[in-house]
Amino acid sequence: MRKPVIIPALTVTAILCAAPMADALDIFGWKPFGSKNAVKTAAPAANESGAEQELRRGEAQEADGKLDSALKVFRAIVKSEPLTTAAAKAQYHVGHILERKGDTQAAFKAYTEYTTKYPNGTDFDGVIKAQFDIGKLYLGGKKSKVMGVSVQLKSPYEDAEKMFAEIVKRAPYHRLAPLAQFNYGLALEKQTKVAEAVAAYKDLITRFPGDPVAHDAQYQIGYVQLHEAQTGSYNQQTRQQAVESFEEYMNRQPKSEKTAQARENVKALTAAEIKSTMDIAKFYDKTKNYRAAAVYYNEVIRNAPGGKESDHARKRIEELKGIAGADVLRTAPEKAQTGDMALARRRAQARVDVASRPDFNGPYIPLPSLPDDGRPNIRTPLAPMGPVTEPPLPALDPLQDPSLPKLRTGDPLIPLAPLPPPAPDPGKPDAEPPKKAQ
Repeated sequence: MRKPVIIPALTVTAILCAAPMADALDIFGWKPFGSKNAVKTAAPAANESGAEQELRRGEAQEADGKLDSALKVFRAIVKSEPLTTAAAKAQYHVGHILERKGDTQAAFKAYTEYTTKYPNGTDFDGVIKAQFDIGKLYLGGKKSKVMGVSVQLKSPYEDAEKMFAEIVKRAPYHRLAPLAQFNYGLALEKQTKVAEAVAAYKDLITRFPGDPVAHDAQYQIGYVQLHEAQTGSYNQQTRQQAVESFEEYMNRQPKSEKTAQARENVKALTAAEIKSTMDIAKFYDKTKNYRAAAVYYNEVIRNAPGGKESDHARKRIEELKGIAGADVLRTAPEKAQTGDMALARRRAQARVDVASRPDFNGPYIPLPSLPDDGRPNIRTPLAPMGPVTEPPLPALDPLQDPSLPKLRTGDPLIPLAPLPPPAPDPGKPDAEPPKKAQ
């Protein structure tokens, strides 16, 4: 009979004994009486005070030049008291000491840990500035260090690319973000990643259109495309894109010191394009493909009117007419298009235009006819039905119409017909019998 009394007593005793052991169990990372978000709360005041004292001790050692000892103190603060205000300051000192010791790769990683853990820290601006300076070192060709020795295991521009990308990712609204994005494009450009570099510069123009560095990015797009057109394989599209990029820069910055250079670059690209077209025309001329040669000679005349190349092309076309005949050099279609051919071409183009629409769901598919179930079809008139209109109103007043009989004086305007006699009631006799005389 005492079992129901003993069990509640044991439960209360277990709860009272377990409460003092909650802090002891915390060493295993488990708090039986705490919430899941307990580790995310601010550190107690005692921890803040102790961490602050350790921070002062580490700063004193750093000032005395004891960098290794100070580095141990700062790392211990970050590890033991990561939620304190002193921990953010200590993390900044870790990166600063590593940078002073020349280990820029480790320093950049320490700064990245700061921006990840303490984005609202008081030293955030200084951390981004330090990362930006380290990235510029690798953009200038700084070698990496392995075991304290500078070696060239990989391109420093690859390190610069990752560093500036990290800065833009962690601080997209920082004052150095536009320059970091520009240097990110430069790092890609130095690695001959043409498409990626152009995309990076265009992203800069889109994200920071009002920043002065956006104009430099526009010029750099044209420069990258110009270099690709000069050193890469022949690509007429790349030349045209470079011309358009430089023209866009000149429209943006008509008074810039780079505008004159952009204009010269456009002239050089145009001259190179004309020379390339002339070389192709001469090749076909040499192989006696006179019709193809005439096509490219005419293109030279169209792109460079009034120049020496156009004069030479015009003269050579006249000579080819005497050699092969004017009919052979004609570049128009050999047969004139009839009306049916032109209609078929327009219909084909219309189908292409419709198919290219974003809301195009496929060609029209006619539905099969419904089976005959024996029900009559709805009758419809053979002739087309027009709108139903009312008859016109009479032109004269009906009372003044001479064709109608005139009313005499005293006659009502509308004579009434006599009312019919009432119907006899079937339940009553037709007439009441006369009463007998008394």
